[in-house]
Amino acid sequence: MTTDAAAPTIEPRLRAKHRDELAPQLMRDFNYTNPMQVPTLTKIAVNVGLGEALDNANAVDSATRDLMAITGQRPYIRRARQAISNFKLREGNPIGVALTLRGVRMWEFYDRLVTAALPRVRDFRGVSPNAFDGHGNYSLGLTEQLIFPEVSFDNIDRVRGLQVNIVTSAPTDEEGKRLLELLGMPFSR
Repeated sequence: MTTDAAAPTIEPRLRAKHRDELAPQLMRDFNYTNPMQVPTLTKIAVNVGLGEALDNANAVDSATRDLMAITGQRPYIRRARQAISNFKLREGNPIGVALTLRGVRMWEFYDRLVTAALPRVRDFRGVSPNAFDGHGNYSLGLTEQLIFPEVSFDNIDRVRGLQVNIVTSAPTDEEGKRLLELLGMPFSR
């Protein structure tokens, strides 16, 4: 006899905070009439460019291992769409790894990014408030993967940067910025 009862999942801390505290505050701040108008995080895309993958065959494996440790999800390999002879690049060569986080993993990653990783950046004075795209989405470039506590300095072969794109349901940059501020993003003044 089989049972389909799934183990109870624990709701991420920031998702509960968004639902209980931030949504009513955003409704007051922007005069929303419907709770469905309140902006929220939709997805987070993480990308690592691997220019050295043309020379170093282990670069893709190492970057994949690092991203799996950071996000808890296996990234897919990005391949070149066309050949560029000046860069010695052929069509189909691996040039990066990327992944998209949604749901529980997205909320947990955002929480670790804001509370654990960003404060570990050397001489950190906040992230730029000017990296919005005009539609409430935010892009953040990190220069090294070592700021995440899951990555050990002894286990990496090279310091790599990564791009984090935070996609929100906010229609404007002002609403997206306010959402991220309330969720703990440390913007510089």
